[in-house]
Parts: sequence; C-alpha cells; structure tokens
Amino acid sequence: MGADTKKGAVHIIDIEGRSAAEIADSLRTLIERGALRPGDALPPVRTLAEHLGVNRNTAVSAYRQLMNAGVVITLGRGGTRVAGGAAVAQEGFAADTALRDIGTGNPDPARIPDPSHALASIARRPVLYGEPVIDPDLARWAQDWMSADLPPEIPMHLTVTSGAGDAVERLLAQALTRDDAVALEDPCFLTSIHTVRVAGYRPVPVPIDDEGMTVEGLRAALDHGVRAVICTPRAQNPTGASLSERRAAELRAVLRDHPYVLVIEDDHYSLLSQLPYHSLIGPEHRRWALVRSVSKFLGPDMCLAVTASDPETADRLAMRLTPGTTWVSHLLQRLVRALATDPEITAGIRAAGQHYAARNAAFAELLTTEGIPTSAGDGLNVWVPLTAPARAVSEQLMRRGWLARPGDEFALGGGEASDHLRLTVHDLDDDDLQKLAADLGASVRAVRR
Repeated sequence: MGADTKKGAVHIIDIEGRSAAEIADSLRTLIERGALRPGDALPPVRTLAEHLGVNRNTAVSAYRQLMNAGVVITLGRGGTRVAGGAAVAQEGFAADTALRDIGTGNPDPARIPDPSHALASIARRPVLYGEPVIDPDLARWAQDWMSADLPPEIPMHLTVTSGAGDAVERLLAQALTRDDAVALEDPCFLTSIHTVRVAGYRPVPVPIDDEGMTVEGLRAALDHGVRAVICTPRAQNPTGASLSERRAAELRAVLRDHPYVLVIEDDHYSLLSQLPYHSLIGPEHRRWALVRSVSKFLGPDMCLAVTASDPETADRLAMRLTPGTTWVSHLLQRLVRALATDPEITAGIRAAGQHYAARNAAFAELLTTEGIPTSAGDGLNVWVPLTAPARAVSEQLMRRGWLARPGDEFALGGGEASDHLRLTVHDLDDDDLQKLAADLGASVRAVRR
C-alpha cells in the first residue's frame, strides 16, 4: 500500500526500519521520490514508534538525524514537517518589502571603498593554465597579514578561495564524510548552518557567551566525537561575541588532547574589528585553518578569502582548487591587494570599523533607556535580548514599519535565541535610531500585555 501524499497528511504506512539510521533512510527515500513533499507532516514520535515496534528514543533519534541534515524541521506543537527549499534562512536584504529592513547583516555601501582607481592599475599580462594559483603580490601581502596573528613556530601555508563560505565548505569536504559531526556555535552564522546541513554533516551545538565558545560546550562536543570545530574568534554572527584572551587559553587547553580535530577559525570581521585577535589554535595543534575574507570591508561582491592552514590541510585544499577551473581570478586577487595596501583605503576601513562600533553602541544605549538592557558587541549587528518571544515582537515591529530578524533563525539547539533579535542599524541616522528604539520598546510591551 502506498503512502498518502495529500498535502499536510501524516504518512506512516511506507516508513520502515528498526534502527534510527534505517528509519531516517526510509524517510529520506520517501522524500526523494516525492511521496513526502515540502510541508508534509511526519507522524508523531509515539505513533511512529508504536507502528514500527521500536523504542520511542529510536524514533526521536531518526527525526533528529533528519533535522540536523536540514531534511525536516520541527515546529514545536506544529509537529515535524518536511523542510522546503528555504529551510535555512539566508543573509541579505529581504526581497519585495516596503518595510525598513533592519535584518540585512550588510556593511554600509557608503563605506565600501571605490575600486575604480585601483582597477586601472591591475591590468597585466594574461594568466595561463599551469601557473601558480595565488598571485605573488597578494601572497606576500597575505603572508604578512596572517602570520602576524599566528604563533611563529607553526608551519603555515596559504590558499585563496572564493570567499569564506567557499573556504569552509572545501575545508570540511577534504576532512569529513557524510554524517560526521561538526561543532558549531549556537546561535550560529547562517552560512555555516547551511553548509553543514547541505553536506549531510551532523551539527553539534556549542553554547556561547560574551567571551565566545564555552569551555564546557566545546568539551561536550569533543566527547560527542566531532571531527571539526568552526569558531568565530571576533564579532561572532549573530551575537557580536569575541574570544577573550582567558577564554581562548582555556579552549586551547581543551583542544590539546584532540590535536587532529580540524579547527576552522572564521575571522570574517578582521580589519574592521575593534578587538584583538585571540585564537583557539595552539602551537601543538595538527589540523587547523584560519580563514579571513575581504567581503566585510571591501564589499560582498569581492568574493575572496585567504586561508592559512597546516601543510597537510593546505595540500588537500589545493587539490580542490584546480588551476584554470576553480581558482580565484588573478584580476580579483590583484584588485584586493591593490585596495588593501592603499593607505587612504586602509584608513577608511579603520574609520568604518569605528563607525559601526559607535552606531551600535549608541543604539544599545537607547535600548537600555527604553528598558531593554543591551550591550553592543563587535561586528555589524546588535544582538538584542528581549523579555518576550522575538517572533511576536518582530510582528509588532512590522506594524510599525520595521522588518527585523528573530534570533531563532540562527539557533541550533533552541535556548535563549528565540528571545533575541539580530538588528543591523549602523546605517540609521540619529532620528531613526531613536524611533526604532522607541518602537521596539513599545513592541515588547505590547507582546507582554
């Protein structure tokens, strides 16, 4: 007998298996063949366990495997449903909205350097197949940039990729296989969630606080058997947290017993950051990568990131960047180097970082005055703690003309993210900052009533 494929119906007849892996594989097959479609409800855990004659925890584990892979989503009392194509939220502007979008996560376009002058200086002879994939001038600049923040005794090799997301995806692919566990910050950067789920890895949430990843959270993830750890040392997205010197030392001590776990540091904010860089990577760690993209300070369209890594990781990563097919354009590499070494532009980058910090701090102060105590971390955004559910507050903000981003979009394990908003406000003038703070205060009060 076939499964009922009516939209929204509960499907159970064709689900098979005795173990969690077998049940998850059966459900995945039904989804891939179209018997279960996006939005369709899965049977309640208890019903499925009784139907298959298995322990309830086995059914829970099967659903968790599918949820971690992004195949299904859990909606609380709404049950578990097949995920659609947009199960993971995406960064950037919302399309087709008349509301003032304060959830973009974008840098201020007015503070992105104009590349037109530098473009005229980068035209040289064509680059042909078989030549080095890294432009020599960029390599020299990147060597200085990366080595300044790494222990001198660590052997370091450089790789250039098409942005940080591309680097992380390739780094994981050269080290992991499907269903391997990966430690992710919780709440987490949307691109990292998407990368891990699409590849079929198992995300293991590591809570963070004002000093970054928690020690107990990382220790628990390592006990869980993670084969890779992705960490943001500064300006963590969405929270703005940065590793303190003390916390970084504690985390390095935990990792000392796991030298072959791949540690990926995504220092995306780098030149804009107002805080020093503190690293998880100790001198004895064997598998590591520090990734720095240029998109936050040279613009999202500058799809280039520099990765410093141990020699073995670099060799494996280079195999996935075949010259002439997946290398990063040498024209783009030359442009990045020209911009990043121009004194006027680098001064502008420093000024942009100071501007973002000042505007976020001003907004946090206004919110505190409105009865919403907020601290501005580092980065482009402000992570706002609420005393009411964030989605309900964001709905109230929509009625007042604002489009906000609720924190649960960034959550892996739930927790406090559902009571937070991530707001991008650095491009608002003083009047708009005051209006938004007042509207947010009114929205929270309306929800609490």
